[in-house]
Amino acid sequence: MLCLCFTALCHCRSVTVSRGPLLRVEGQPLSIRCEVSEYEGPREQDFEWTVTRGTETIKVISTFDDRFTDRSLQDRIWSGDISVSRLADNAAELRIQEARVSDSATYRCSTPSTDSVISGNYNADVQLQVVPNSLIVAPDAPNPVVREGGSIRLLCNVSRNFMEGIYLSLTWSVKKGSSLLEDLLTFGPDLGMTVGDDYTLRYTDGGMRLEMGNGVSHSLVLSGATPADQGMYVCTARLWTREQGAWNRIQEKTVEMGEVTVTPTDPDYTVVLSTTVNAKFSGDPTELECKVTNVSNLRSGRLGVSWLYRDVQPGDVQVSTHTIASLDENGNLVPGKMYKSRMEAGLITVTRTEPSVFKLRLLRTTAADAGEYTCAVTAWGPSRHGNWKKVAEHVTPALKVSFANKRPVLSAAARRLREASAAGSTFEMSCQAHVQNLPPGTAFSILVLSEEAVVGSPSRKLASLGPEMVLQLEEDRDLMLVKTGKRDFQFRIQAVQVTDRGFYWCEMKAWTKQPGEDWVEMAKGVSNKVQIDFIHKGPTFDVSISSDTTSVFPWETVKMECDVSVSGTSPTTDDVAYEMKWFLSRLRGSNSPSLLASMDRWGVVHKAPRNDSSDCSLERLGPRKFALNVHSTQDSDAGDYYCTATPWIRSTATGVWSKAPEVSSQRVFLNVKFALWDSMKLPLLYGVCASVTVGVVSLILGLVCAHCCCKTTTPTPRSRNKLMELEMD
Repeated sequence: MLCLCFTALCHCRSVTVSRGPLLRVEGQPLSIRCEVSEYEGPREQDFEWTVTRGTETIKVISTFDDRFTDRSLQDRIWSGDISVSRLADNAAELRIQEARVSDSATYRCSTPSTDSVISGNYNADVQLQVVPNSLIVAPDAPNPVVREGGSIRLLCNVSRNFMEGIYLSLTWSVKKGSSLLEDLLTFGPDLGMTVGDDYTLRYTDGGMRLEMGNGVSHSLVLSGATPADQGMYVCTARLWTREQGAWNRIQEKTVEMGEVTVTPTDPDYTVVLSTTVNAKFSGDPTELECKVTNVSNLRSGRLGVSWLYRDVQPGDVQVSTHTIASLDENGNLVPGKMYKSRMEAGLITVTRTEPSVFKLRLLRTTAADAGEYTCAVTAWGPSRHGNWKKVAEHVTPALKVSFANKRPVLSAAARRLREASAAGSTFEMSCQAHVQNLPPGTAFSILVLSEEAVVGSPSRKLASLGPEMVLQLEEDRDLMLVKTGKRDFQFRIQAVQVTDRGFYWCEMKAWTKQPGEDWVEMAKGVSNKVQIDFIHKGPTFDVSISSDTTSVFPWETVKMECDVSVSGTSPTTDDVAYEMKWFLSRLRGSNSPSLLASMDRWGVVHKAPRNDSSDCSLERLGPRKFALNVHSTQDSDAGDYYCTATPWIRSTATGVWSKAPEVSSQRVFLNVKFALWDSMKLPLLYGVCASVTVGVVSLILGLVCAHCCCKTTTPTPRSRNKLMELEMD
């Protein structure tokens, strides 16, 4: 290759084709890529293909000259069997739709020169070898019907002429219904094995294995067949070559092996439900027996049971079915949600007296237990993963359980005694029970409920009286519920509120009790609904202020309470909020008060800046009572105090908050005393104590210094001689 270089820059045209030799199969499509680089001239380059067999060279096709093709190949060019496709400005591909053995030759790709100086190579060759199509796939049809648990053998026979450089792979697939093919297992082309994603666990557990034959026959065996394995099985053979470090598929042939149907072999058995003990009265025991007979095909399986209950309603009223309890495949007892407490108390038992006999016993049968009972027996079989799977289930016809005597009946009737015409008035209603087939000594209980609307609103409990006449109030209200007769009760609401408007009714129950046992419910009835409906008039608010003292000394604390009162229809605590403010007017009668602190309707406190050493705090004492505390009072805290309240009311219909007019309290005067003696006695006491202390210390210090610092001297005796003459002769 000759390259032309100018200083450090080199231009060297390079033409490359697919690396060969290329092996292809007769009748299969093939392509040869050609690419040019490091060229001058226009970006789009042209390509010419020629083929050489021995000493003969034939022109095949050109990207720019339609008359380039040799006459012997023109028919294949016109039919599209041979074509050239431009992949890029500098790349093109020669394509042959159906390769022929005679196409084996050396193919040359050439590029006409567009360079200013000839440099590099302008063509490249590749050897192509087309081998005859000798691949034959002839699978044996599998058994069309396989019993569940059996094996499915998929035998695929593949033959071909061996040629070095060509490798074989086999794939077994299944098509289930209208879904796409699912690959079970692929063997090859590199002697490796690839298992489908959905079959990895099965292959690991040995439920799918590959049996290699004599080089022609290969089998895939699926053991432990299930109904999910049925479908159309397919065998696919592929031929591969290794080119440029990657596998290249050169031929593929797919043949359907046959349809396989897996017939289930579910266990077969018969289940009979009967009553062994029938309750005559409420409180008596009831026992049901579920017996499994004529068992076949269960092999190493197990039996489980579920007891179901459904209430019986007159007419075509749809009622739900509830699970009482179940025994699972491991013999574990699983109580139903509604019956868990009764089973834990031992009032309901589920037992297995024999391998195929199950019993349900109600220790104390109540009126609520009357209805239809069914027994569902489930057969469990071992799975290939070591777990248990459900293989069959038989549900018995419903067995109706009722008392031997006539069933007790209770109906309740509600009647308005006093109608609430406005907020604050009194509402009264009576509830009376009408009974049939109840034994003597029956006790009654009552529960009063209400709701805002007949449909779509939740009900709430107000008050109740148990069978022992114990009153229980569900709300902190002025409510009354009393027994006025043997089966008569009276309910009263004192001072009806706006939120009390709605519908009221009674739920009454009849109870019986045996000595030493608990109360047992016999019958239940729900009364008609009585409505409270009146025109609502808005409430009126007022606020008052009070102080624990009106005269304080400096540095003391003062507490002032503001109480909001409501007249008329009073909203509930959750439907009203208050915005409170406290003001101080240091000059009596002044109209320019100062804001001390405020509390918004969400309870957030805001305090105004203060210049003195005193401070204030707010607290909420109740739903409508608030307090202001002034700590460490000073002279500047004296004056008139008052508070304002702004109610916010939430609509019960829309839930929107609305602001009511602001109300103000009266003023209360706070006097801060100034006592001269009280203010001077402490400084004077401190001064006297300090003076006495300093004097005592000074005296002691003087005595100590006099004793330690001054020494005692002996006096010199006075001379008795007369004065001598100072002058001498």
